[in-house]
Amino acid sequence: MIHFPPIQTTRLLLRELTIEDAPAIFRHFSDADVTRFMDIEPCQSLQEAKEIIQFHLDDSGCRYGLFSLMTGELVGTCGYHCWVADTDGARAEIGFDLSSKHWGQGYMQEALGEVVKIGFKLMNLDYIEATVETANSQCQKLLSKLNFEREEQLRDGLYYYKLNR
Repeated sequence: MIHFPPIQTTRLLLRELTIEDAPAIFRHFSDADVTRFMDIEPCQSLQEAKEIIQFHLDDSGCRYGLFSLMTGELVGTCGYHCWVADTDGARAEIGFDLSSKHWGQGYMQEALGEVVKIGFKLMNLDYIEATVETANSQCQKLLSKLNFEREEQLRDGLYYYKLNR
């Protein structure tokens, strides 16, 4: 099992989520704006928040909490899941979400720049995948800024993005 180190950026501390983060995760994922483009409904209980964290602890990859260096507040999450360490092309899907009050402030671009490095250096990925709903234009812009390339064809009503090593 790989150890995913904490990462500090200019404004954020990224560290793997733990069950102790459940109250903050509950507040974060109970916001319908945060979950609008995700495959989950807004959190209804602390237990659901614990289940989200446990899912990521059990999954291949990692899920970082993004904590403000200034306030200590959880502002979002990001990380990898569906990690396949295949000799024909090691890959993982990147996912991310940000508290609606922090949209448009560059936090996710700041975090993902470092998390992409973890994917290529620590996880030894050949490429990183992302899926985005067609209506999520902000996410599409962000992935383009990070040099992800979008496939022309929609699959299952989603845009598929890929970033090669």
